[in-house]
Amino acid sequence: MNPAVVLLQARMPGCIRKRVLWVLLRATAQAFDCPIPSLARLSADECLLRYAQFTQGRVAELLRDGNDLPTIQERLYRNAYELGRACKRLALIGTVRDAMALGRVLYRLLDIEFQSDGECVVISRCYFSRFYSDQICQVMSAMDRGLLAALSDGRQLIFSARITEGMAQCRARLSVKGDRRG
Repeated sequence: MNPAVVLLQARMPGCIRKRVLWVLLRATAQAFDCPIPSLARLSADECLLRYAQFTQGRVAELLRDGNDLPTIQERLYRNAYELGRACKRLALIGTVRDAMALGRVLYRLLDIEFQSDGECVVISRCYFSRFYSDQICQVMSAMDRGLLAALSDGRQLIFSARITEGMAQCRARLSVKGDRRG
């Protein structure tokens, strides 16, 4: 396994987790075309809570106001894709196996239990499922699709079940472009 991923799998200090959450919040706020909420003086756990509340509130507002959700989702996807590319480059990821191990590390920072073999994805616990309705989850999953596309050389994430739909876990497949199943 990639040495950088092995190092990242160790417990990350709160200051690094907080920095990652700030970068994620900045990319998300840019996609929503709104100011970045402050994370000053917050712990990493409080930053995650602030991010969940911010995204839940922003998407709920967009749904209520009837805004152009496909455009928002495209911006969320694109910004997450760029974050994923940067992570992949910094960690020197070359294989899908290492990419999925890095995905597991990144999702753990968000208190999400992520497993993938490069084709099947299972999320058995998701911090955001306490905050998101199914509709909000569908909008925000553009971030998952973008991140995982960048990590997995363009594979597309296709959900078949979500915790926010009342399922025990999220299930998805990473589809290679041209795969007729997706």
